[in-house]
Amino acid sequence: MDEMTATLLAIGLVFVLLATGVPVFASLALAGVAGVVMVEDLDFALNRLKAFSYTQTAVYLLTVIPLFILMGNFAQKAGVGQRLFSVARKWVGQLPGGLAIASVLTSAGFAATSGSSVATAATVGAVALPEMKQAGYDRRLSTGAVAAGGVLGVLIPPSVLLIFYAALTEVSAGAMLVAGVLPGLLSTLVFIVGIVVVSKKIMPGRHQTQPRYGWGERFTSLGDAWQVIVLFVVVLGGIYLGFVTPTEAGAIGAFAAFLMLLCSRQARANLGGNLKDSFRSSISTTVMILMTMLGAGIFSYFLTLVGAPQYIVEAVTTVDLPPLLIIGLLLLIYLPLGMFLDAFSMLVITLPILFPTVQSLGFDPLWFGILAVKMCEIGLITPPVGLNVYVTAGIDRDTPLVDVFRGAGWFMIMEAVTTLLIFFFPVIVTWLPANMLG
Repeated sequence: MDEMTATLLAIGLVFVLLATGVPVFASLALAGVAGVVMVEDLDFALNRLKAFSYTQTAVYLLTVIPLFILMGNFAQKAGVGQRLFSVARKWVGQLPGGLAIASVLTSAGFAATSGSSVATAATVGAVALPEMKQAGYDRRLSTGAVAAGGVLGVLIPPSVLLIFYAALTEVSAGAMLVAGVLPGLLSTLVFIVGIVVVSKKIMPGRHQTQPRYGWGERFTSLGDAWQVIVLFVVVLGGIYLGFVTPTEAGAIGAFAAFLMLLCSRQARANLGGNLKDSFRSSISTTVMILMTMLGAGIFSYFLTLVGAPQYIVEAVTTVDLPPLLIIGLLLLIYLPLGMFLDAFSMLVITLPILFPTVQSLGFDPLWFGILAVKMCEIGLITPPVGLNVYVTAGIDRDTPLVDVFRGAGWFMIMEAVTTLLIFFFPVIVTWLPANMLG
């Protein structure tokens, strides 16, 4: 069978399998094997793929994924989320939409200890949603703030998704993590400004005013945030200064979070259960990520075999359009994908095709990686399969799912603003990595 026909059939098979409910990793793997068989034969496919699972996953860099996930689980069980929300409420609670802003700041802080958006949304939502409900907050704003705040977990390091991107594209994992710092802070700032605007212009007077704390009490409360500060300095500070590799930083961070769990009074009451839950969650999440990588690797091998990336690169580079416009059009592909797929699946499906094009046009891979992750963030709160929205709705069962999506819609606009700023000002991404030591 000719290569073009085989490629179209294999891509069509992926979407058919996804539509019938087959897991993403299995859809990609089956379509990839079928494509190789169509182009070559079954013996060729079996010979090439017999050691594929080992070569794809036995990579030193990938050990950082379970370490970051374990660090986040330990931090969650140690009660980091509750302490952060208490600190944030004392600093910004008196502002318009102050508790919603506090939930976003808590999400940003917890994201510095966890690389998962779902874990961030679940942890912060369990603490912040009851507080906002008691204060009479509009349910759309409160649930939208929690769902959108959770997406910071995949951008602010240590981010598993940034490591995933680095592994797929073979860029520096350390530089990729550092590149997420300023965009993460910018996203947080845009969320804060957006919440103030929504609270004052769209729904003024709808929220109970919070007491104003004195400066002495505010600065004293910062002592409750010491766990986040320690983990952020140990992990990202070590990478930025060149003292440790990302994998070593993950190991140190996981051990530090384990010590915090041991020192937490509330966690020690059920230490065995907390450890068991942390390990089980870390294992299941890691296996999911590695299986997704494996399926994507098989499909990527087929695409490389038929020369699809090279064909697309040649076609794109000959188009009479500004290179920046081409990148913008490529990023728009993530919008429809985000309606149906999770962030990891979006990256594994698109990067084998898009990344060679980005390289051929001469753009910074770190810049494109952050933009791709930002588009994945939008997908996490986009209907009909916005994963963070469903997590938030599961916590606040009194709020209809449609209201949660409506609340998240405001934050989708804020995300678009942040993405455009990063798109037109790449220095936001590249400045910190360019000044790394070691």
